Amino acid sequence: MHEFSIVLSIIEIAEEEARKAGASSISKLVLDIGTMAGIEFYALDTAMEMAVKNTMLEKALITVNKLTAKAQCTGCGKIFPINDVLEQCPKCGCLYHKTISGKELKIKSLIVNIN
Repeated sequence: MHEFSIVLSIIEIAEEEARKAGASSISKLVLDIGTMAGIEFYALDTAMEMAVKNTMLEKALITVNKLTAKAQCTGCGKIFPINDVLEQCPKCGCLYHKTISGKELKIKSLIVNIN
């Protein structure tokens, strides 16, 4: 379950940024994660629930925005949502496309509490 190591990295980054701001805790964390980022969302939620204990994120509201992956057909140029790298273009049926979004995994925002 690589999601646990990803969660530990997210916590480390969030706490580091909170400390830079002089915060005592984090009240909200928003993540943007693409549907083709290789993340199992249920495993991420489970790992997050376990890993935040005794951290600055323990009482934080954590929101995960699932970003639908999009591709652009190399044949006709149509941009379309994808769930799998083997999907055909809905316009021309071409199997060749370039993934243009959906592999993101980033901390979108962080709200901290300063004493």
